[in-house]
Amino acid sequence: MKIEHVEAWTIPYSEPNDHGSTRFVTLCRVQDADGAFGWGEAVTIQEEAARATTVVLRQWASLLVGAPATPNAVRTAIERRGWWYGEGGGIAGFATSALDTAVWDLVGRRAGQPLVDMLGGSAHDDGLPVIVTTHAMIADLTEQAAVLAGWCRDANAAGVKVGFGKPGDAHLGFDHRRDVAFMSALRAALGDDAKIMIDLSPLVRWSVSDAINRTRAFEDHGLHWIEEPLGADDPEGYARLANATTCLLAYGEREWTLRGMARILDSGTVDVLGIDPGRAGGISNFVAIAAYALARRRQTNAHAFAGPVSYAAGLACSLASPTCLQFEVAPMRNTLMTLLAPDLPMPANGRVYPLPGLGLGVEIDAATVAALSVD
Repeated sequence: MKIEHVEAWTIPYSEPNDHGSTRFVTLCRVQDADGAFGWGEAVTIQEEAARATTVVLRQWASLLVGAPATPNAVRTAIERRGWWYGEGGGIAGFATSALDTAVWDLVGRRAGQPLVDMLGGSAHDDGLPVIVTTHAMIADLTEQAAVLAGWCRDANAAGVKVGFGKPGDAHLGFDHRRDVAFMSALRAALGDDAKIMIDLSPLVRWSVSDAINRTRAFEDHGLHWIEEPLGADDPEGYARLANATTCLLAYGEREWTLRGMARILDSGTVDVLGIDPGRAGGISNFVAIAAYALARRRQTNAHAFAGPVSYAAGLACSLASPTCLQFEVAPMRNTLMTLLAPDLPMPANGRVYPLPGLGLGVEIDAATVAALSVD
């Protein structure tokens, strides 16, 4: 079946897990000649990136009409065009991610199969454990720790991942003693068994020595992993940090391509490779990257901190990938979730399972998308 129509929209949303900040995604919809369709999402975050991605997708639409509605055919068609201004990354990377996901959704719906089955079936018979993921935003660290522990208990989650250096009043990541005091308070609030992950904002600028000292101090309170403590790309620094600490090191979600992810894995400096299907090439690249990580005996972890399409894509890929050992879920639903997919099933009893329905398993009303669009 061939593609007949491609649409794209720039959508703002309010993210309560990031202190109520306004973020942006680009949504796209691909339809074939029989009327089957699929949804994709680019996790662009910034308004200018979302608007530019929408423009690219609308320009690609004329190239794609008449092309076979398969991920490989679509990728071949856009690579012939986008290599000049993206090579898999940047705005072209965002557009590729949304388009690839939409075509996978279309193929699944047309075949009458859930995406997990299209990817070979779930590698996790009992689903995946949930990790509560949000940013620290409250100035009173004892109160912040209690809130996080409450969310963890309510979700029956295996642990929490906390963003440092984010909007709000917590001011974590900048003062060693304050950071350690928070870790102590969080461990006391969670108890002994729950995992603690720390995710560093790009605004936090640690030297290798800073990262070693802080990570060692956090390890005294049972730190499970620390994410991007040295930013997106510092293989030498990460090697030094790995040799000086015992917790897992996580990074990678700011990479765009299989080549970039493979470079990180080949460096031997990452234990948990973060992959954002709304940025790093969609479903196709997630599957390829996870397979490469499996060969390197490393974990992968989906970044699913945006809308319902990104959530569903990350969930399906995680369930199909033996390298994924947990799935992150934000404790507060943002407006993308509440307005576009209010009936989206959320985790039960601390675990996530394949979504019911065909393709991604997410039903979105195009009229609502158009009404929210700022284009």
